Amino acid sequence: MSGVSAERLASIFVEVADTLVDEFDLLEFLHMLTDRARSLVNAAAAGLMLADERGRLEFMAGSDENVRLIELFQLQNDQGPCLEAYRTGQPVINVDLAAAASRWPRFAPRASEAGFRSVHAFPLRLRSQVIGALNIFGSTTGGDFGAADVPIMQALADVATIGLMQERAIRRSEALTEQLQGALNSRIIIEQAKGALAQVHDVSVDEAFRRIRAYARNHNRRLTEVAALIVTDLASLPGLAQP
Repeated sequence: MSGVSAERLASIFVEVADTLVDEFDLLEFLHMLTDRARSLVNAAAAGLMLADERGRLEFMAGSDENVRLIELFQLQNDQGPCLEAYRTGQPVINVDLAAAASRWPRFAPRASEAGFRSVHAFPLRLRSQVIGALNIFGSTTGGDFGAADVPIMQALADVATIGLMQERAIRRSEALTEQLQGALNSRIIIEQAKGALAQVHDVSVDEAFRRIRAYARNHNRRLTEVAALIVTDLASLPGLAQP
């Protein structure tokens, strides 16, 4: 991260803080956050989990399909860096996955098999309240974060948390957990749309999702709206309907 310019950092922080806009799209915001976090440290992948109304973590966004599967494995086995960061409220830094089998006996070998060499996690927190965690996967063994990098990445997670909570309080005046639960429900239709479009166009799931996001942005439509139409009425989206 030492090679990132101050201007680039400032731009990312402003983008992450900018949630008080009309037609705020929570899922697009979360995917943007994982993209920016991954690019800051040139990591292999990034994933993000948020707590539902019962306080249980749920996968919400990832930089690619590979990390989505790893994050779901982490939840299914109830162990891993995101869960640890969420439960303790403290970042997990520079963990060598090859040496972490005693810490996470099921998660560490699975993440290594997926091609990752190191892992880090940052809680999404505001004071004592933790609403989720951001996972960063590295392709090198440990040491991806220097002493100066950790507070910057944690600050990014903190700003995102404040933005999410401000958006809830000012724009919708509803419980944050209800908003996050709605986003979780929307994610299901997005996963269905990714699979459907990948089959129609004979492309990877990652490429299908890239096309869905691009179509939503280019046509000023919500991500969940486009996903629902792909599943129910693909012909109404001419830019996506034809292989």
